[in-house]
Formats: sequence, C-alpha cells, structure tokens
Amino acid sequence: MNSTATTKIPTTEIEIIIEPKSRWLHIDWRSVVERRDLLFLLVRRDFVVKYKQTVLGPAWFIIQPLLMTLIFTVIFGNVAKIPTDGLPTVLFYLCGLLGWSYFAQVLSTSGATFTTNADLFTKIYFPRIIVPLAVAISNLFAFAIQLVTFIAFFAYFYFFTAAGETMTLSWSMLLLPFLILHIAVLALGVGFWLSSLTAKYRDFQMLQQFLIQIWMYATPIIWPLSQVPEAWRWAMALNPMAAVIESFKLILLGSGTVTLPFYAFSLFVSLAIFISGLMLFQRTERNFVDTV
Repeated sequence: MNSTATTKIPTTEIEIIIEPKSRWLHIDWRSVVERRDLLFLLVRRDFVVKYKQTVLGPAWFIIQPLLMTLIFTVIFGNVAKIPTDGLPTVLFYLCGLLGWSYFAQVLSTSGATFTTNADLFTKIYFPRIIVPLAVAISNLFAFAIQLVTFIAFFAYFYFFTAAGETMTLSWSMLLLPFLILHIAVLALGVGFWLSSLTAKYRDFQMLQQFLIQIWMYATPIIWPLSQVPEAWRWAMALNPMAAVIESFKLILLGSGTVTLPFYAFSLFVSLAIFISGLMLFQRTERNFVDTV
C-alpha cells in the first residue's frame, strides 16, 4: 500500500505600503539614487526627442543663439545704439544669452512637469522630482555646446582684433559651474511654482512663455546694468537673474556691474524661491491626478 506524504511549505505574506510623505520639504534621495537608471533615461529622452525629427538636429543649439545675437546686434546695437560697456556687441549678447538660454529652457520645460507627464505619473510610482532634475541635467548638454560656440568667438576677438586689449582672462572663470548651479536652482524653483499652479489652473500655462519673454527684457542681456542709475539699481536686485547675467559678463568678459551684496541677495532670493516651490511641488504631487 503506497502512501503519499504531503508537506506544507510555509508562506510569508509580503505587504508593501505606499503612502504620502508626512513632510512637505522632504526629498527621498535614496529613491532618486535607486532609480538613477530612470533619471538617465529621462535625460536622454529630453535631449534626443527635442530634435529627433529635425534636419539640423543639435546644430539648433548653435543656430538659435547666433540668430538671436544677430538680431540683437542689428536692432539694439546698430539701430538703437545701446552701449555694451565697450565690449564687442557679438560677445556681449552671446555672453548674456549663454546663461539666459539655459535658464529659459529649464524653466519652460519644468514648468509643465505635471501636465506633460500626467500619463506617466498615473501608471507608475517614482519620485516626481526626477523629471525636473532630468530637465536641468539634459539642458546642460545644450549649454556646453553654446559655451563652445562662445569660446570660439571669444578666441577670435581676443587674439585677432583690437578688442582683445580690453578683454581679460582670469581665474574667476572657474566660478562658472557655481553660476550654472545658481541658474538651475532658480529655474527649478520657478518651474516648481508654475508646474504646481498649472496642474490646477491652466491659465499659468498660457502665461508661461509670456513671463519668460518679459523676464528676458527685464534682465541685462541686451543692455548693461551700468546704464541703470544708481538710485534705481535696488530695483534690479528684485530680479535674481540680473546679478547672475552680470556675473557671467564679469568672469567671462571682464566687465560687469555686480557687487558681492548684490549677488548674495540674488542667491538668497533664488534659494527662497526654490525651497518654497519645492514645498508646493511636493504638496501638489499628492493629489494632482484629480485635477490634471
């Protein structure tokens, strides 16, 4: 008589609980690091998809600032006769656009984080902050290409024209990465605010490009800060990008109207915008699916 023995294998119940963060100002950096493959994938997506179906591809990173520089040179340099602190107009505008282009690209893309990625957010969970971080990183490639273009023009004017006598090379250029980080912090902070507000109020999506355009003309890109009377320069401190752009001109071209208190206040305002925007962003991500 055959007997069959039955052995029961004990089972262990595994329960995974996903719950919202208890604090607004909390970044789960451990989850961000664990999902770094997703971060790299989004960085590649943002860089490649933007010009995937274009003929010139990444060459647009060079063409766009050059076209803007040409327009500024003709209209504001030759027609309006706006001074450029004794610097060649091409270098003056290229330098200003170098920092501004990175700021505008990060702001315009991160400002639509929730509306653009709503389908992705509703299908899988991951730290939502990965998306704007990927935007800030991917646009660094465009910044690098534009920086190479600027260096090429700088080398020409420095070595082959008389304007090179008024231009200086100094160790202060090593501060450029710090300025880039400053721009990223400010752009992400404003982007956090816009993406959070846009998730509920679509009016801000319509106002975003208008805001960027107005902000550009309020920043010393096509005009030098030195032309603003000293009695009114306090008002320029309310624009945190003013000190950053002037710092670009100072360390890259040796001419810029910026003081340490002026820049320190800009950095303070940028950090305040970033922290408050991050708090609002993390609050919005809890229930944005109900409004997007």
